[in-house]
Amino acid sequence: MRVAIVSDVHGNLTALEAVLADLAQVRPDVVAHGGDLAFRGPRPAECVDRIRELGWPGVMGNMDRAVETHAREPQIAWIRERLGEERNAWLQSLPMEWRHEDGIALVHAVPGDLWRAVPPDADDAELRATYGPLGAPVAVYCHIHRAYARRIGDLTVANCGSVGLPFDGDPRASYLLVRDGAVEHRRVAYDVERAAAEALAAGLPDVEAVLRTYREAVPPS
Repeated sequence: MRVAIVSDVHGNLTALEAVLADLAQVRPDVVAHGGDLAFRGPRPAECVDRIRELGWPGVMGNMDRAVETHAREPQIAWIRERLGEERNAWLQSLPMEWRHEDGIALVHAVPGDLWRAVPPDADDAELRATYGPLGAPVAVYCHIHRAYARRIGDLTVANCGSVGLPFDGDPRASYLLVRDGAVEHRRVAYDVERAAAEALAAGLPDVEAVLRTYREAVPPS
């Protein structure tokens, strides 16, 4: 059984399309999404629509929730206007956990909290205390945009990285493939300059920070 987890698209349709092409070659049995589908990219509605059309199960991200709770902030207001009410309602309906019968549990950040960020250098005790209560051999989270995996006894904790806004110095889109309990990160090159041109043409707020992230895979500052 092969399960792919695709997360943190952040409105970057160009990166998402490249990942979809890779998925067509890999042909996983199941694809799930880890949230943060729309915010901070030039094509939020198209990304949401594409994932809905594909019928992927998945979870809510912190910035999916923020479309509702922080709607007056300029960057989020820009996204919400383009999403419209029906897409936003769908985002707000997403669950906070998803599980697969093959022993995989998926959350966006940590169980019960969409915002807490667990870094890649967290010690084993913190990772086990945080993700062990999910009760799954493989615990996957998203949110930090840094792909890594750690085996802690009978528990594997993995972050799938980000499709649209990697922060780990590698501009390629990242997603996770779980094969019978073993995890593999897939890195997919995409046309970064096309995504940058779309962001400029769309009038995306704080666009220079986004362009730097696209090109250098560093957090926006």
